[in-house]
Amino acid sequence: MTALDGEIAARLKRNADGLVAAIAQEEGTGDVLMMAWMNDEALALTLATRKGTYYSRSRKQLWVKGETSGHVQEVRDVRLDCDGDTVLLTVRQTGPACHTGTHTCFDGDLLLGRE
Repeated sequence: MTALDGEIAARLKRNADGLVAAIAQEEGTGDVLMMAWMNDEALALTLATRKGTYYSRSRKQLWVKGETSGHVQEVRDVRLDCDGDTVLLTVRQTGPACHTGTHTCFDGDLLLGRE
């Protein structure tokens, strides 16, 4: 188990399940690729390995993006938002980011467009 730096841990505002939202954004394009959840260990591993590591709420375990698909995320930088409840990862994405095979998880279901 990898421990999260105490100063970083103190700044996090976790939800009732001990998780923070994590947004992955593509370096260069600025495309928002996906949203996932992180616990302290997932964030610590991401910071230590530069591999997008998240927490699966359904499987109740950590997962490394691309571990089985090969669609890995090389983490370039990590930022914490002003409230401490969301982490922003800038990544170099290999292959599609979405489990459906699309470039981003936001490629469909446009609810409101530009006029």
